[in-house]
Amino acid sequence: MKIAIIGAAGQAGSNILRESIMREYDTTAIVRNQATLKENVQTLEKDLFDLTTADIDVFDCIVNAFAPKSGEEHLYVEAGKHLVSILQPTKTRLVDIGSSGCLFTNKDKIVRLLDSEDYPAQLTAAAQYQLQHLQHLQQSSITWTFICPARMFDAEGPRTGHYITGYDYLLKNSQLNSYISHADFAVAVIDEVENAKHLNEAFTIASENTTSAS
Repeated sequence: MKIAIIGAAGQAGSNILRESIMREYDTTAIVRNQATLKENVQTLEKDLFDLTTADIDVFDCIVNAFAPKSGEEHLYVEAGKHLVSILQPTKTRLVDIGSSGCLFTNKDKIVRLLDSEDYPAQLTAAAQYQLQHLQHLQQSSITWTFICPARMFDAEGPRTGHYITGYDYLLKNSQLNSYISHADFAVAVIDEVENAKHLNEAFTIASENTTSAS
């Protein structure tokens, strides 16, 4: 399987890249600056907005870990529209990295996390635009999957290889924490690339931890 990872030098993207390489997939990192990569990997040095159908048609799956800087969160939507446009003529599947803010707070599905009183204000814009992007995917004709991390997304946590899955509301582990490490999130992403269990669906994951989280 040929996999390309957009934003492969970022926090989430670099872990996904490492997991894909470890599993010996034919992996390409799509980045604006090859020098930012820590892994020795095939590279397509190109801005997301400059990607063409010809660039991505050679891959079985594109993982989109694009993350714009603060103040440019609207680019989640613009980037999504561009990817949908260039993917439409292809059979390439899109696996998109979402936000926990897109999820409902519980099974009642009344309030989304991004609208809850204790959701960090600095994360609200990103979650709002990622939710818009998800809605655009749902109306598109491409084959996609949208994966949301747990509320506590731990960059330093271990890779256990174990996690639970759910759909559109926050999952909590046995300690009642909504938690996933970046490493285990990467495991779940590559599992989805490999097994395609959630085609044209959004889902979320959580795992055990020893850190208190909400």
